[in-house]
Amino acid sequence: MTRTRRYAVCLAVAATGLAAMLGGMAGTASAGSYPAFVGPLNSTTVLASTVPANGDVNPYGVAVVPQSTGRLYKGNVLVSNFNDAGNVQGTGTTIVQVTPSGQQSLFAQINPDLPGCPGGVGLTTALTVLPTGWVIVGSLPTQDGAISGSGCLIVLDSHGTVQETFTGYGINGPWDLTSVDLGLTTDLFVTNVLNGTVAGGGNEVFGGTVLRLVITSGTNRMPQLLSSIQIGSGFGEETNAAALVIGPTGVGLGPDGTLYVADTLANRIAAIPNALTRFTDDGPGQTVAEGSSINGPLGVAIAPGGDILTVNGGDGNLVEITPAGTQVAVKTIDTNNGGAGNLFGLAVKPGADAVYFVDDFSNTLNLLF
Repeated sequence: MTRTRRYAVCLAVAATGLAAMLGGMAGTASAGSYPAFVGPLNSTTVLASTVPANGDVNPYGVAVVPQSTGRLYKGNVLVSNFNDAGNVQGTGTTIVQVTPSGQQSLFAQINPDLPGCPGGVGLTTALTVLPTGWVIVGSLPTQDGAISGSGCLIVLDSHGTVQETFTGYGINGPWDLTSVDLGLTTDLFVTNVLNGTVAGGGNEVFGGTVLRLVITSGTNRMPQLLSSIQIGSGFGEETNAAALVIGPTGVGLGPDGTLYVADTLANRIAAIPNALTRFTDDGPGQTVAEGSSINGPLGVAIAPGGDILTVNGGDGNLVEITPAGTQVAVKTIDTNNGGAGNLFGLAVKPGADAVYFVDDFSNTLNLLF
């Protein structure tokens, strides 16, 4: 059996087993059979500033560390910064680590001229920490205020040192991602927002994609990109003076293997079924919910019961949506300067009824509890 075939078989077995396991979990908490996860959460607190010593601002990505290894500590939160100290978009190069008690430290500062990353470095919401200690973060860079390249996915070890980059394979402006560990391999689900966007000159184009990237996974071996499958396409995207780019953003994998996508310009949450096992493109997916309390959805996380959590770019609200599409809860979690444009990455706090989220206005990591 060839190496490629062996990985494919292992992936199929692992994905099938995981899908079955998650499907069983979903059966114990069907839509409407449990209260809203954020229902009892009515308080917010600032945990820490996300500004490191070099002055980077505009926190985007949020990821909780699943296991302690190297300089990563279980339960801590990593946050990626998109802007530099001059507040220039697409030039942030730092990832900070924050403890649950609010102590912040620098985890990584990446060379802005990183070899192998087209256009330079501007760290996006695409951020994950694998159980094996590898950190993967997206880059969508600018130079002189203009988008300067397709960017890349940057792979760092558990000490914050860059070890490799992933480019090509459909990676073009990686904007957000989520990951699932399958044992021998890990699946990365990545949204991309630069397919024809710059050429559109501010007009909406429909080139946004979702990729499933299959990578090797192990503590003592560097991840390798094995394959790329486009499972979603046709999402609206456009350049924007205030936000640089608007396009498909947050992604979250539901208990039954459905991938939920924040389709920001269409003001909806889309679903791509069988995301772990499909080898076909589902286009822009199926609309789960749109409008009402949804107002420019950006970051996405999945609540323990399987509901979809999303934060709005158009106001300071977090919205909880069942897989059936019912908007069961709305929480105002940010009122700074009206709340619009402040929210991006979020993550559920493991083992607790609480949600981590960043505030781009105050450059802080916050907790809803």
